[in-house]
Amino acid sequence: MNPQANLIFIASLLLGTTITISSNHWVMAWTGLEINTLAILPLISKSHHPRAIEAATKYFLTQAAASALVLFSSMTNAWHTGQWDITQLTHPTSSLILTSAIAMKLGLVPFHFWFPEVLQGSPLTTGLLLSTIMKLPPITLLYMTSPSLNPTLLTTLAILSTALGGWMGLNQTQVRKILAFSSISHLGWMAIIIIYNPKLTLLNFYLYAMMTATIFLTLNSIKVLKLSTLMTAWTKVPAMNAMLLLTLLSLAGLPPLTGFLPKWLIIQELTKQDMAPAATLISLLSLLSLFFYLRLAYCTTITLPPHTTNHMKQWRTNKSTSITIAILTTMSVMLLPISPMILTIV
Repeated sequence: MNPQANLIFIASLLLGTTITISSNHWVMAWTGLEINTLAILPLISKSHHPRAIEAATKYFLTQAAASALVLFSSMTNAWHTGQWDITQLTHPTSSLILTSAIAMKLGLVPFHFWFPEVLQGSPLTTGLLLSTIMKLPPITLLYMTSPSLNPTLLTTLAILSTALGGWMGLNQTQVRKILAFSSISHLGWMAIIIIYNPKLTLLNFYLYAMMTATIFLTLNSIKVLKLSTLMTAWTKVPAMNAMLLLTLLSLAGLPPLTGFLPKWLIIQELTKQDMAPAATLISLLSLLSLFFYLRLAYCTTITLPPHTTNHMKQWRTNKSTSITIAILTTMSVMLLPISPMILTIV
């Protein structure tokens, strides 16, 4: 793709995100979401492969339907209350429609079917944008309307997302699809806590985005798209693969690593809210995701393929991405000891 065109699309993405997260009026938020959708479409379909075009079409249709629902929900609320302010979403029907629209935008169960397909049809760099920056505006809208949302509906969506995200990722061989189901599972953790402690949702999202960015950039650097090529990739850059193992375990939420922090805080908050059964259930369901993270980790460093490749070890990779990956990996693995400081900032 032409670098100037690429720059315009990335700038539009940032502009759309900024407009949505800084707006008070529903129409401005909707405008930002639309700019975002239109800017990411060329980035999904830039390879001109039929699968990429299909992914772009699916993405456009679901996002257009979700945007229409956002507008419909805000208009219903304005009709009943006379308010166009995002924080004044008080009408119950409007908040139900909005929850469905945001679930569709994010890819929460039962509106999750588009997400793995779209991620599978996109390049790894676009997949990174879809999994991180494109999730920020909808989560911000949920954050701003959290006092008036329906707790039962969100808890149901969250538990279903964690269950299906873990369960459907078990049998995948494509790394991008595994990461898509991992994203759905993490969104379940964010959705369950948004009503009780919205700041925890944002903290979870930031840490999730950081760990996912590390994994996507590492996979892009070693050019891996499926598990069979991941098994032979260790001969290229052994050190990077070793760090990928730790990042995957961190994303799974294992204790000494960064990814344990949000899970720990969410379980603690749910217990404080007398939701111990929900906390137990969501913790048990995250074991499903742990299985496929361990499978990825196993393929990354522990498995030796029957026929070793004749690659020379690359001790020099692309310098700028290597520095970014190094910083992100360090943060993805080592932030747990400074969690009190992180909590004071958030």
